[in-house]
Amino acid sequence: MTDQPIRVFLLDDHEVVRQGLRFLLENSGGIDVVGEAALASEGIARIPALRPDVAILDARLPDGSGIDVCRDVRSTDPSIKALVLTSYDDDGALFAAIVAGAAGYVLKQVSAQDLVGAVRRVAQGESLIDPSLMVRVLERVRNGDRARDELSDLTDREREILGLIAEGLTNRQIGERLFLAEKTVKNYVSSMLGKLGLERRTQAAVLASKLLS
Repeated sequence: MTDQPIRVFLLDDHEVVRQGLRFLLENSGGIDVVGEAALASEGIARIPALRPDVAILDARLPDGSGIDVCRDVRSTDPSIKALVLTSYDDDGALFAAIVAGAAGYVLKQVSAQDLVGAVRRVAQGESLIDPSLMVRVLERVRNGDRARDELSDLTDREREILGLIAEGLTNRQIGERLFLAEKTVKNYVSSMLGKLGLERRTQAAVLASKLLS
């Protein structure tokens, strides 16, 4: 054991949330918040430089996701533990978080005491991912072979857009997420539907939910 405080970085686009987390963690004893950011791009740049023990990452950010940040940061420095904090109980996001190397996936409804405990456990090298959830992840990996066969003609960008359609996003929302013009997204969707032999995006959403779930 070490007497050094746990170093934590906060990534959340809501300033009030960051202030609340900082107050909670620093007043729990033995935890120092060494930095914070509101955007994924800021997190990717600052977290490896500050080398916190634990990075608390909001799952949804204006310019990306905490899961993407987790993947990028841990590819740079695997010693940094990531705790994904989200308002959504989403199997797809949970799967992505586990694959990205997150040590924990915690809903924002968690109690203050449990969140502090989660930070301490993750800092000590524990995983907060329930074993039953890992079983679901392995099932999805197995199903991935079937999905790759049916989606083999799609480009990486078309697959990405298909996944966002399955989440219920409109062309405009997809464009905002991927920094593309709405017309460009529409062209991608048309190409994707043609390759899949489908006529409507609702059909694509149903197909994606079967193959990507």
